[in-house]
Amino acid sequence: MSNAEHIKQLLRPLGIYKLEHSYLGAELECIGGALDRMEAELEQIQREMCLVTARDQGLEQVARLFARRPAAQESEQLAWALMALLRIGGDGFTHRALNDTLAGCGLNVMVRETGLVNTVDVRFPDVPGIPEEFERIRVLVEDILPAHLLVRYLFWYQTWGQVEQRQMTWQDLQELRWDDLEKMVE
Repeated sequence: MSNAEHIKQLLRPLGIYKLEHSYLGAELECIGGALDRMEAELEQIQREMCLVTARDQGLEQVARLFARRPAAQESEQLAWALMALLRIGGDGFTHRALNDTLAGCGLNVMVRETGLVNTVDVRFPDVPGIPEEFERIRVLVEDILPAHLLVRYLFWYQTWGQVEQRQMTWQDLQELRWDDLEKMVE
């Protein structure tokens, strides 16, 4: 129900106002319309104030607070990445905390201890090959991880055994570029 109808419904029982096809009725329609627009604007502001529900301006405003922007493209992924960046604490250098924080890159990024002193491996389990915008992600990862660590990046590709299992014909293979073949995973 619109605000104009709600106001009219409140005034009707009094029986002293002509609410339909009158000057007062038109005035109530204008006031009600303004209240409807204000209510819609307030709902949008309320939605954008919370990272869980924000999809447009709210995400952009929070992203501007950080020196580096996550690589996530879709608004839901960006919201999750920003929430991960906001969880960064001064004492969050456990293996679990680092993996949770690296979600702030906008991709599934995993850090693993190597057994070598001050060396960790970083991999992208959901992305075959080198991720798009890797340089931006690399800078963000190295900003998040403690500065004294040597970071080695591990990338993965499809193996020849996996290609053979697909039982592709020469015709199928000729239509692919090498990069496409390397990253063709199920």
